[in-house]
Amino acid sequence: MDLVDNPDSTREVGKSRQQIEQDLLRHVTKWTKNDKLWLLFLGVVILIGVFAYYRQLRYGLLVTAMRDYTSWGIYISNFVFFVAISLVGSLVSSILKLSNATWSTPLTRISEIIAIAAIICASIIIIVDMGRPDRFIYVIIFGRIQSPIIWDVIIIVTYLAISILLLYISLIPDLALCRDKLHDVPRWQKKLYEVFALNWKGEKRQYQIIHKTSSILCIMVIPVAFAIHTVTSWLFSTTWRPGWDSTNLGPYFVSGALMAGAAVIIIAMYFIRNSLRLKEYITELHFDHMGKLLVLLSAVYLYFNINEYLGPSFKMVGVEGEHITELFFGKYAYMYWLVQIFGLILPIVALIYKPLRAPFPIMVISFLVIIGAWVKRFLIVIPSLQHPYLPIQDVDESYLHYIPTWEEWAITFASFAGVLLIVTLIIKLVPVIPVWELTDNKE
Repeated sequence: MDLVDNPDSTREVGKSRQQIEQDLLRHVTKWTKNDKLWLLFLGVVILIGVFAYYRQLRYGLLVTAMRDYTSWGIYISNFVFFVAISLVGSLVSSILKLSNATWSTPLTRISEIIAIAAIICASIIIIVDMGRPDRFIYVIIFGRIQSPIIWDVIIIVTYLAISILLLYISLIPDLALCRDKLHDVPRWQKKLYEVFALNWKGEKRQYQIIHKTSSILCIMVIPVAFAIHTVTSWLFSTTWRPGWDSTNLGPYFVSGALMAGAAVIIIAMYFIRNSLRLKEYITELHFDHMGKLLVLLSAVYLYFNINEYLGPSFKMVGVEGEHITELFFGKYAYMYWLVQIFGLILPIVALIYKPLRAPFPIMVISFLVIIGAWVKRFLIVIPSLQHPYLPIQDVDESYLHYIPTWEEWAITFASFAGVLLIVTLIIKLVPVIPVWELTDNKE
């Protein structure tokens, strides 16, 4: 089935304009008991993470397992993972949209929300990783253009700004719809719709501006999205460590990010579809298409994985050889091969079969991909740091190992809860599927 020109239920869901509006505004009008329990759970996880960060601020990075060898821990693994997830916005709302894949319309807003939440938490986790966060401003004031660190700061801010604009511009007609249709929401929420709807009246000229602006932003966000993960890879490749000295690292990071982004959107589709009762709008056909896309992106990433490790494994020279040996046969081997088999190869094979691209099976497979993607970031960061080219003599035993402390795990879980909290709050304020794009041809 063609992924581009297939006219499915994106435009015609067999319902009137009024019915579509009622269905897609339903989850905005009230908070259910489950919504409140979910927010309470996320709040507790975040508070535990805040307490762990307080301990880190008070006692220093000594409360973590990071030492002079492993100076980057799971904080940087999380940063790279969140940056990867943020590419889902450009993948679905830009690449698919510009390629005329109209079937992806119900998924665009979901992907844009996830992208914004992920890049915000990626930025926060970098601050957490700093031993002296009060000095972060010096990165801006005294930033040196020779350093990839300042490039990363610039590109992250740029990507966040474009992603917010891309989401907001497409939201304006639906904010006006909420302003006009939702009368039972709190006064502050009503005022929010009135302010951000920008006096939208649904005129032809306004629609033309929306379409033109969205198209420009879709084009702009693609090179910036590719740049954000490429620049992140340069932070590694310009650091002298085994496994990082590779010109393959840029496309390797980008391809892995696109694969992880596709898996995240599939998981989000599944839970949003069921919890918000949107099965008529996010159909099995959408899961089928995303499954095919995930197979393609995973195959590309598998190629770059082979390319990344095949060359060094042939040479097996010095510290580089020690690093490869530890990954293939040493203490990290079980993690490495589980990631390759269950997080990459088996999902590719499984998703070739159409029955496994049904909503529940593909959601489970996507979870395996996401877990594998996070562990892969861990393997990119930690083993390389434990094999420096210039080792320190007579180091403490703790330098040679890295097992994250409870503070690090608490902050990690809090960062994931932060992403889910941002996504949840936005979804409860605005329609998660663009109403105006489904109803603009309805009578």
